[in-house]
Amino acid sequence: MTKRHPRAGSDSRKRELARGNTAVTGEPAVGTQPQGAYALLADYERRSLAHDPGLPEQIEAPGLWRAIGFRVGDRHFVSGIDEISEILMSPPPVTSIPATRPWLLGVANVRGNLIALVDLKQFLFEQRTHVTGRARVLVVKQGGGNVGLLVDELIGQRNLTDADRADAEGEADPSLARFVTENVTLGAVRLGRFSMVELTHAPEFQHAGI
Repeated sequence: MTKRHPRAGSDSRKRELARGNTAVTGEPAVGTQPQGAYALLADYERRSLAHDPGLPEQIEAPGLWRAIGFRVGDRHFVSGIDEISEILMSPPPVTSIPATRPWLLGVANVRGNLIALVDLKQFLFEQRTHVTGRARVLVVKQGGGNVGLLVDELIGQRNLTDADRADAEGEADPSLARFVTENVTLGAVRLGRFSMVELTHAPEFQHAGI
């Protein structure tokens, strides 16, 4: 009686079946989705494009400016997407620093990196931010390290073209004029173009000690 040998490759076929369809579809396994700031910004861009059918043709249009919108009090601002390195979905715990300005909330440990946490409303308008579930922290780079800016709300990605900015107006509030280069109206919302570079280079922002 002749012994029947298993067909060559059967074991490898079983291993392929056990792995499922990942190798066939090219889709990443659960748990391998990109995380962090870039994933969040990419999600904002995806949703923005999904709600604006005409925008894909404008992605490489001259004069297109991509920004992240946020609210501080009753003012809406936008800053260049390249000016914001990370977005924290909730304010981290902070360690207060004595003899500093009220707008410097303290120092926070974010994944092993120390960042200064600033209440942006307190700095701009001398009004304390009441933290709600909508509050976010925008992490921006400055000389000597990163700084986190506490804002009332994130309003997502905004894409401005030269046409959008054709009727832009200046900033009437003297306390904001250094940081807000222009104001653009999109629909019913007035957006102030906020320069993070000007903010982090402002002498009073760099010297928080009393």
